Amino acid sequence: MALLLDSWIAELVVVLSAAVLALYLWFSSSYRYWKNKGVPYAEPTVPFGNFWRNFFGHECIAQTMQNIYNQLPKERYVGFYGFHRPLLLIRDPELIRHVLIKDFGTFHDRGLFIDDEEPLNKHLFFLAGKKWRQLRIKLSPTFTSGKLKGMFKTIQDCGQEMVDVIGEMVDRGESVEVRELIARFTTDVISSVAFGQECNCQRNPDHEFRQWGRKIFEPSWQAGIAFVLNFVSPTLMEYVRIKGGRSDVSKYFQQMVADTVAYREKNNFRRKDFMDLLIQLKNKGYVDPDKGETVENGQQKGVGTTDKLSMDDLAAQAFVFFAAGFETSSTATSFTLHELALNPDIQSKLQDEIDAVLEENGGEISYDAIGKMTYLDKVVSESLRKHPPAAVLNRECNQDYKIPDSDVVLEKGTPVVLSVLGLHHDPTHFPDPDRFDPERFSEEAKAKRHPYVYLPFGEGPRICIGMRMGLLQTKVGLTNILSKYSMRTTQKTVANLHYHPRSPVLMAKSGIHLQFVRRF
Repeated sequence: MALLLDSWIAELVVVLSAAVLALYLWFSSSYRYWKNKGVPYAEPTVPFGNFWRNFFGHECIAQTMQNIYNQLPKERYVGFYGFHRPLLLIRDPELIRHVLIKDFGTFHDRGLFIDDEEPLNKHLFFLAGKKWRQLRIKLSPTFTSGKLKGMFKTIQDCGQEMVDVIGEMVDRGESVEVRELIARFTTDVISSVAFGQECNCQRNPDHEFRQWGRKIFEPSWQAGIAFVLNFVSPTLMEYVRIKGGRSDVSKYFQQMVADTVAYREKNNFRRKDFMDLLIQLKNKGYVDPDKGETVENGQQKGVGTTDKLSMDDLAAQAFVFFAAGFETSSTATSFTLHELALNPDIQSKLQDEIDAVLEENGGEISYDAIGKMTYLDKVVSESLRKHPPAAVLNRECNQDYKIPDSDVVLEKGTPVVLSVLGLHHDPTHFPDPDRFDPERFSEEAKAKRHPYVYLPFGEGPRICIGMRMGLLQTKVGLTNILSKYSMRTTQKTVANLHYHPRSPVLMAKSGIHLQFVRRF
């Protein structure tokens, strides 16, 4: 009996060893792909390719892409691998222009796996091809200057409430975890301008809107692996279908949107917000134009088809507007406050500008006043350079593509990646990149720099559709705070921030802890 058992174990060891060897040889063969094409590449590790640190939670994907970007600083592009899948990282700004604009027809899709069983995935960020284009055209009129001006009072009311809440914290002598504070402000803004919900998360941090918002971006093992896997191998993601722990969030938003639409239509309720515009797209197929806009047959030029949005389509756009709208702006604002606390001279200069503009405007924070704050724009731009919330852009070839000025042909289906974090911290484009210097965004400095090395919102036809809305609420938040308070560091403040390895957007692992001090 013992001999039979020993023999069985020995055979099992031989079989397993052969399987491991075969798998290793298969991966090794796959890892010759870029070498065979004559493309410089970052050395992979079996079986994770260049992503083992992401799977084990040592760093976020944005840092991995930055590391690959930095490995071969003289190359225009660098090959790398996700499991056995070859990907290409583009470093050359002129080649980036080709991918994002000149040859957009070849690179218009992101190449991610989209779970069709999840209705909320039918939003603008995920959609591809013709569906993306038609929806993009339909949604573009919802972010005009006229629409933003109509939303401004709501945004400013939320900013004033935030200042009042900060004042109460100051009276209690409390330091503040800034990211949570700002997230409550931006959640109030988005819940109001998107859904007409006055939730006042700033005084009620456990309101259901804030709780669901936390769940969407809460770093977790499951969500982190799902994000990495979709980036690395959409085919494998389609097979395993890791949900990332978001199904309960999905059900809540579908029901909430359905209830909101039903109430408004039953009561003929109109409000100048994003939900009102989406309901127009659901019922008419287009958005009513702003006063003075060119119209043909009752609608704006270039709105595409008059196909109406389904309820699933409407809910998906509302969901991504909420998720992206509160998270990216709260991230940008909190990182900006962090940098201002570390650079009090810049903080003082910005406060001088805010004071001067508000004095001219009778003390009122208005849409036009925000537009006059040129140094504020530089400060926000520099913060987005150092800490871009969306730090990686990805595209996929939809046909064979010969890289300009090379003999390399990318095969159809090859993923192409841009490291925004790598570009923004490249000393070739931004000398002394770790230094916070808003003057990098003076008109003179921008004119000397290639335009495709600064991409906090992407660029080209797929540039972030909500960019102006995001910048507006960030600037309103900062103006309200800085007009009344100064920021100081505390014992909890971490000067050199580390990013959370499981977060899909750049998030400070330690949080951002500051002390607010009254100015007057």
